Amino acid sequence: MKIESKLAQIGNRKDPVTGAISPPIHQSTTYAHPALGQSTGFDYTRTLNPTRKIVEDAIAELEGGVRGFAFASGMAAVHAVFSLLSPSDHVIVSSDLYGGTYRVLEKILKPLGIVASYVHTGDIAAVEAAATPNTKAIFIETPTNPTMQITDLAACSNLAKARGWLCMVDNTFMSPYFQRPIEWGADIVVHSATKFLGGHNDVLAGLVVAKSEDVAERLYFIQNSIGAVLSPHDSWLLLRGMKTLALRMERSAMNANAIAAWLDARDDVAKVYFPGLDHHPGKAICAKQASGFGGMVSFEVIDARMVPYVLEHLKVITFAESLGGVESLMTYPARQTHADIPEDIRNAVGVTDKLLRLSVGIEHIGDLIDDLSGALEWATEQVFARGRRG
Repeated sequence: MKIESKLAQIGNRKDPVTGAISPPIHQSTTYAHPALGQSTGFDYTRTLNPTRKIVEDAIAELEGGVRGFAFASGMAAVHAVFSLLSPSDHVIVSSDLYGGTYRVLEKILKPLGIVASYVHTGDIAAVEAAATPNTKAIFIETPTNPTMQITDLAACSNLAKARGWLCMVDNTFMSPYFQRPIEWGADIVVHSATKFLGGHNDVLAGLVVAKSEDVAERLYFIQNSIGAVLSPHDSWLLLRGMKTLALRMERSAMNANAIAAWLDARDDVAKVYFPGLDHHPGKAICAKQASGFGGMVSFEVIDARMVPYVLEHLKVITFAESLGGVESLMTYPARQTHADIPEDIRNAVGVTDKLLRLSVGIEHIGDLIDDLSGALEWATEQVFARGRRG
């Protein structure tokens, strides 16, 4: 069955008693035992919930893993994955990554003795050079958030396998519709399902998929022990959103491709980050391991003073954090999503005070380009014409 059909069929035929096409929300926290020593398979909802199980089974099938796990947020999912490590363990991490992941690594895990090294994981020689005797895992974003660096998943997965490391991949930007890291050798895939998988900016969720039963059992122990699980109602919202993932990703990617090309031709834009552009250094690798280039575009304006004018003049695109919804959103990473990363580190990877990140939604492309055009022209006028007049 093709992925479009798998997505549309999520939850169908899961309630044989009533035949409900949309599965019920099992709000119960506990379940009756038929008799002493017997169970229906559901005992306590932190351990397993029927509605959550539909989501977990679906993401495992979509990503090609043996088991999926649904968490209360993307960061809860990320923390669970890193909980597979022990004090004194070392992990190699993509140098450009979501600020929340950096915060967990540096502020929560580092004091516990887990050490991270940040490298451009697209440079396999740099990855090898960063390895230590205590390296136990590599954690990859591809494309990275927000400068869209691309990592060769097969190359890193093969290196991890040869060294006995776990290969972990944050697949939030691409979703399993465009990219399935387990097919390229990854051991674990993690998603902020709040984003493209949910798709409507109305549910907070995280998902993890394991490639092997051994890793799945360890993740299940962490999930059940800590208890940061996705609620039944949020599970239902997420599976409803996932049903339209194929349609939304196609439209978002089509719009993003057009916007990236349009921005790339403008004099008031200094640089555009989008893996589908011909001059992007990772385009060929991205095209090899993914079936699309995604719906995220980042770009630098020519002067940091333009940023507030751009943001205040948007009429269709909303200035807000997050990404992956049907509505287009613009974020200022240096002040928002990546504010916890020290400025010198941010600047080194390109997260400067001139960078804006655009999550491209499903609106009409003409309206989006008109909105960007008006905002950029207004910003240019305010910064440069005002300066000449002064």
